[in-house]
Amino acid sequence: MKNLMSAFLILMFLLSAGVVFAEEQVQKTIPPSTAAEQGAPPAQSAPAAPVAAEAPAPLKIDTGDTAWMIVATALVMLMSIPGLALFYGGLAKKKDSLNTMAMTFVAFCIASILWVMYGYTFSFGTDIGGFIGGAEKLMLKGVGPNSISDLAKTIPEYIFLMYQMTFAAITVALASGAYIERMKFSAWVIFSVLWMTLVYVPVAHWVWGGGFLAKLGALDFAGGTVVHVNAGIAALVGALVLGKRKEKSLLPSNLTLVVTGAGLLWFGWFGFNAGSALGANGLAGAAFLNTNTATAVAAIAWMVVEWMHSKKPTVLGLASGAVGGLVAITPAAGFVNISGAIVIGLAAGIIPFFAVAWLKPKLGYDDTLDAFGIHGIGGTLGAILTGVFADPSINEAGKGLLYGNPGQLVTQLIAVGVTMVYSAVMTLIIFGIIKVLVGLRVDPEEEMIGLDESQHGEKAYNL
Repeated sequence: MKNLMSAFLILMFLLSAGVVFAEEQVQKTIPPSTAAEQGAPPAQSAPAAPVAAEAPAPLKIDTGDTAWMIVATALVMLMSIPGLALFYGGLAKKKDSLNTMAMTFVAFCIASILWVMYGYTFSFGTDIGGFIGGAEKLMLKGVGPNSISDLAKTIPEYIFLMYQMTFAAITVALASGAYIERMKFSAWVIFSVLWMTLVYVPVAHWVWGGGFLAKLGALDFAGGTVVHVNAGIAALVGALVLGKRKEKSLLPSNLTLVVTGAGLLWFGWFGFNAGSALGANGLAGAAFLNTNTATAVAAIAWMVVEWMHSKKPTVLGLASGAVGGLVAITPAAGFVNISGAIVIGLAAGIIPFFAVAWLKPKLGYDDTLDAFGIHGIGGTLGAILTGVFADPSINEAGKGLLYGNPGQLVTQLIAVGVTMVYSAVMTLIIFGIIKVLVGLRVDPEEEMIGLDESQHGEKAYNL
């Protein structure tokens, strides 16, 4: 069996490499599609050349784009509640399952409120020094049913800001996977407020709101750096500060919930990635296809590697591989062709596996649900490989190493590095503030009883 699995992996790598090479040769003979055909997302769109003696066309709401973006927004909301809540909750111990779900639930509620108060304007308002957006839309001042953002020119601004809110919410919630089973619920509430305000909002502006990384040319179609690298590094830093759990083993309470949650994440991720085209167009279709393909490849790759490593293909491994694929393809979904998606999926099924199975035990940090191993490592992998495989025939806003632009790879490395450093430093500061205010960890007795009872006075399972 081991020899068979090794041959399978080698064959997959060779086939992927061959397809990429062939695709590259074909693309050299095919002119890039027009920007109108591609529907490039606003944060990645190349600036249009000025046209003399022509006034700019007035912005007009497109009902088809609007309908799709309402659906996409609901799909991304589904990723948090119930998708991530079920996925994380099923992985936690039975006595901590409800508390784990509550962390995702309350993070979504907090983000929903803070986003309309100030998160939106500081993320997507007029750029101030490349670092933060302006305050002109505090409490959504000036935003109405007929207003349109320059970053999404065919849909109502209400829909654009709501769509972006769902990204902020799930990014905060993702980090909780490293903190569960030992963090005070009050500490998590404060963390959600501070981290979204001081970390997510600035990074979102840097990459998507016209900040310095956007001006540098960083490519992030749907959240490789803004979401996954950002949350993954916060997860690692928080896990190190909190320390190890008293019961270090991972005893999933309900793998049925884990599989259900993973399926809902996969389903909702089509809104996450295809929705980032901000319209019902061909680019959304490309992102949709790339997302599904990379996810399937990553799930199979993880299963095969685990089969070789542990002699059995676990259902948890299959679900983890799928999530790893979703994470890694996110920054690349609207920039790469199908060959690039397959290679990214393969890498996402193999490298995060070893981060979870080998790196974590070797370094000894207690990232409970592998938020860093899957989101931090997978997001970094996807962001960097976007700089390699970005194909201008898919989206003319992105041109990677394989298509004659090695500088893009350098830019991606800079974006990842900046995000890592900023997220790590600010997360450390935030944990320091919380420790002074309310403390970070529950008492040892409360941890042994379980956080469902000690923090909420409830049980997930009354059997």
